Amino acid sequence: MELHEASNRFYFLDDDGKEAGEVTFTKPYENVLSIDHTFVDPAYRGQKLAGQLIQAVVDKAVREHKKIIPVCSYAQAKFRRVKAYQDVEYHGA
Repeated sequence: MELHEASNRFYFLDDDGKEAGEVTFTKPYENVLSIDHTFVDPAYRGQKLAGQLIQAVVDKAVREHKKIIPVCSYAQAKFRRVKAYQDVEYHGA
């Protein structure tokens, strides 16, 4: 399983080149990313891929000194559970 980055998304490809999951985000403000969609193919669920996809966006935000708005339900739940994500969460101006 290999993680890839494209314009406004991260995604996993399995060994056959099939997409196994993705997270997409927009840039509503100059220094803010908004996670709007997280999906993992049912065949790959239970392997913590969704959490790794969210972590990829968090790592990008930290590297680029940006904040994150977790919009999709999975991202919202993950941000509530992972205290370290509170440092990168956007709370408005």
